Amino acid sequence: MRVKLFSIISIIAVFLTACGLGSQGTPTAVQTSTPIPPPTLTATPVLPLAILVMPSDLDKSISDAYQKVVYDLAQGSGLRFQVRNTFTKTDIEPGLQVVVVLPPDPGIAELAAAAPKVQFLAINLPGVTAGGNISALATSSRADVPAFIAGYTAAMISDDYHSGMLVPDGNTDAQRAMAAFANGASYYCGLCQPFYYVPFSYPQFQAIPAGEDKTHFPAYANILLNDRKVYTLYLYPDIAIKELTDYLGTTGTQVIGTVLPNPTPAGWVMTIRPDETKAIQNAWADLVAGKGGQDILSPLGLRDVNPTLLSPGKERLVQQVLDDLQAGRIATGAAP
Repeated sequence: MRVKLFSIISIIAVFLTACGLGSQGTPTAVQTSTPIPPPTLTATPVLPLAILVMPSDLDKSISDAYQKVVYDLAQGSGLRFQVRNTFTKTDIEPGLQVVVVLPPDPGIAELAAAAPKVQFLAINLPGVTAGGNISALATSSRADVPAFIAGYTAAMISDDYHSGMLVPDGNTDAQRAMAAFANGASYYCGLCQPFYYVPFSYPQFQAIPAGEDKTHFPAYANILLNDRKVYTLYLYPDIAIKELTDYLGTTGTQVIGTVLPNPTPAGWVMTIRPDETKAIQNAWADLVAGKGGQDILSPLGLRDVNPTLLSPGKERLVQQVLDDLQAGRIATGAAP
């Protein structure tokens, strides 16, 4: 019995010894700390920026028109857009690409020199000319195009084609404008023969002598309005003075001009003037591409249209003729 017990104890001891040796012979994995490299910091790219600089007291309709056209152009080019009422050298920031500036001049020459990679577009800034990274709007000196479209419109909206034009005497540009006005009327109505008999043919013209007292201008208008029964009058720019436009507002006459009077006469039909927003659209691709120093020609547009005197349908006809004129598809017959 004692031998059996000893044998059993010996077997157990051998078994335990074997287990112990097995555990000692198995290698134990040791965890080591592997350093993780820090993240590489990369600069966030700066989106290019377009800024429109204009005064806070600008007429709301004009302000809205400028903001819309520059915003749409900026969005289409992948640029951010901001409106500023003032602009100084401290406003020049990374990513700034295009600055469109309306009067008053913030010192665009100095700003352009401080930011040579930025393209500036000057809108009617007195004394600012194109050069370097400054582009500037240039207005056409031709008087025949607005006169032609005024003659076309006046014949269209006047009873029996009773239209006319006031001009400064002895002015060669005004003489060409008279010819263009007559050609514009003829383009609409041919011979423009009134249905009812009058001892005049239309359009009618009246010259104002050079050096005439401005207070006498209404008397020359009356020659056309009262004596020759003109219903729609085109004012050549040189004689469109306040004394005359104020008077015409009391007569019921329909008036077309190139500068909107203040106050606007009751019978004001429309203003034919440079379309700066269209000029910005025409210049935009070059500005974004970094091509500066250009004279940007402002096409003419119809503004301040009175829909009661010139219906939307007639306005579309007038606009089409104006577009054709500027595209060279129609000639005024009076260009130098």
